[in-house]
Amino acid sequence: MSESIDIGDRIRIVSLPPYVKTAEPMPMLRPPDVIRIGEEGTVLSREPGDYWSVRMENGAYLLSSQYLEKVDSAD
Repeated sequence: MSESIDIGDRIRIVSLPPYVKTAEPMPMLRPPDVIRIGEEGTVLSREPGDYWSVRMENGAYLLSSQYLEKVDSAD
């Protein structure tokens, strides 16, 4: 990730983690195929340990910044 991410930014998935954790009141581990490489979402909040709560098309997930890139407004 070359640019810093802020709450409200659009992000893109650049690689998939071995599993994803939902950002729900009762989190669940899900297989990585619930999201796709290239899928875009919106950052909801910053979480401890360099994780971000991200709203994707089919739910909200906790994702490490290593799997994300900021989407430029020109894209």
